[in-house]
Amino acid sequence: MTHTADYLVEGMTCSHCVSSVTEELSEVAGVTEVSVDLASGLPSTVSVTSETPLDDATVSAAIEEAGYTLVKSL
Repeated sequence: MTHTADYLVEGMTCSHCVSSVTEELSEVAGVTEVSVDLASGLPSTVSVTSETPLDDATVSAAIEEAGYTLVKSL
C-alpha cells in the first residue's frame, strides 16, 4: 500500500529548485515518487508518495537540506 502526503514548501522559484527538492526527498527511505507544483513567489505544493507514512521531521530535514523551508503538512 502506498501513502501520499502533500507539503507546502517556501522559497522555490525555478526548475532547479524543483530538482533539488525532488532529489533530496527521493533519497528518503521508502519514497517512491515526488511531484512539485511550483508556485513562484508563493509556497509550492510538494506531493510525496511512499511505501509507509513519513515522519514530518524527516521530510522537513530533507527539504532543509535542499535549501528550502517546510511551511506545513497539508
